[in-house]
Amino acid sequence: MPDTHTLYGSEGSGSAAIEAALELAGARWQMVRTASWEPGPDFEALLRINPTGLVPTLVLPDGSVMTESAAILIHLADAHPGSGLLPADSSARAQAIRGLVFIAAQCYAAIGIIDYPERWCVDCDAATGERIRAGTRARLHRSWEIFADTFPARPWLSGTAIGALDLLAAVVSKWSGTRSHLEQARPAFHDLLRTIETHPRVASVFARHWPLPGS
Repeated sequence: MPDTHTLYGSEGSGSAAIEAALELAGARWQMVRTASWEPGPDFEALLRINPTGLVPTLVLPDGSVMTESAAILIHLADAHPGSGLLPADSSARAQAIRGLVFIAAQCYAAIGIIDYPERWCVDCDAATGERIRAGTRARLHRSWEIFADTFPARPWLSGTAIGALDLLAAVVSKWSGTRSHLEQARPAFHDLLRTIETHPRVASVFARHWPLPGS
């Protein structure tokens, strides 16, 4: 269908944030389930439009390709201004965009290092890989503490309504022990993340990606 978005992604991945945003926007979309850990024809198709092979990748209705979760969320907010994905107030909008880029640069990027430390060192033996993981995980958890202190909920991270910043925070905080760390270090923020993922408008997306409570 000509007005349909095509989202490349996989369960438990960052594509969950984009799925939830598409739902909030009321956009028409279809899913192609694939990722680098799910090789096959669909992954080959993904590589043809995004040589990094990373998900989420979103093909817009006009056939153009969007990558990078923060950029995709900002685009969807611009394309669907009534969705509330970003605040209408220019100052609040600027802070929400700042938060999206903070997560992308400080938190999301760390996950790739934790998952694949061998990509970030030469002749990386197992012990070195574990040291890289441990150091990166500690930095990741500290980055989330800084985020929680810098971007207070009003009452949502995106402002007066659930939006893009809430979605990306709730998804990216699912990984590398972040939620259990935040439960102790920033309990109010941890509780907010749980509230975001159980919001009636996006709860079905989170339940599909993380079917077990607390996962």
